[in-house]
Amino acid sequence: MTAGALSRFTLVHPKSLSPSRKTLGPSIRPLSSRVSLHSHNPFSGHGLSSLRMESKIMTKMPLAISDKASVSSPVVSDKTTPNPIVVIDNYDSFTYNLCQYMGELGCNFEVYRNDELTVDELKRKNPRGVLISPGPGAPQDSGISLQTVLELGPIVPLFGVCMGLQCIGEAFGGKVVRSPYGVMHGKSSLVYYNESEEDGLFTGLSNPFTAGRYHSLVIEKDSFPHDVLEITAWTEDGLVMAARHKIHRHLVGVQFHPESIITSEGKMIVKNFIKLIERKDAESQN
Repeated sequence: MTAGALSRFTLVHPKSLSPSRKTLGPSIRPLSSRVSLHSHNPFSGHGLSSLRMESKIMTKMPLAISDKASVSSPVVSDKTTPNPIVVIDNYDSFTYNLCQYMGELGCNFEVYRNDELTVDELKRKNPRGVLISPGPGAPQDSGISLQTVLELGPIVPLFGVCMGLQCIGEAFGGKVVRSPYGVMHGKSSLVYYNESEEDGLFTGLSNPFTAGRYHSLVIEKDSFPHDVLEITAWTEDGLVMAARHKIHRHLVGVQFHPESIITSEGKMIVKNFIKLIERKDAESQN
C-alpha cells in the first residue's frame, strides 16, 4: 500500500489548529469502512462472533484534521515543540489513524517516511518518543526502522506496531517468519496479556480483549530472544502479540493494530504509550 502524498507534518490537538496560516484546499474525506459480523467462532467456549472488516482507505490523513487541510500543503501548528514524538511511516494506510489517536490525546508529533531521513537526523530532532508504524513486507523493507530500534530504543520510549514489533524482534536476534496459521487480514482475535505489568501498554484493559489483526508474518517462538525481550501478550494459539524490552521497559511493541476499529480498547493502548513517554520525561527532569 502506498502512503499518501503528505509525508510529514506536525499535529497538535485539533482545537489548536488554525486554518488562517494559509489558504487550505478542499476537505479530506474520512475512512469509509464496511463492517460485518460472521457467526463462525474460531474461539470455542467464548461465545464471541468473529469480526471482519473491509476498509476502503480514502485518505491517510488523521481524521482529526481531515477538515482542516489538503494533502497539497503541510499541516503545522502555531505552537512548535523542540522534542516531538516522531512517527516513522512504513508506507502504510494505517499510519495516520494512529496519528489521529495521538492528536486526540493532545500530542505534538512529526511523521517521516522510513526513507526520508537518516537515524542520525532523527537523533538530532531529540524526540521524546518514537512510533514505528505498520507496513507492507518484512522488517528488511522498513528503511531506518531496524536501526532506530537499536539506537533510539534504549534512549527514548519506542512503540512498534505490527511490522514495528517485528522490527523489534529481529533487531534483538529473533526471526520473523510466516504465521503457521496463515494470513490474518481484518480478522479479530482474543489477546491475553500479563497482568503483572502495572505500567505497560495494557494497563486498564479487559483480559482478554479483542484485537484486529492484519498480518501474515510473526516473530518465531522458537527463536524469540527471551534473554532481551519478554512476551507480554499472546493469542489462544500461542502467537506473540506483544513484547517489551527487559531492561529498557519503555521499548514496546504489538503485533495487532490498536488503531483498527476491531480493536476494542485500542485508544487506551496508545494512551498508555503516551504515559510511558510522560514517565520517561519525569525521570529525565529528576
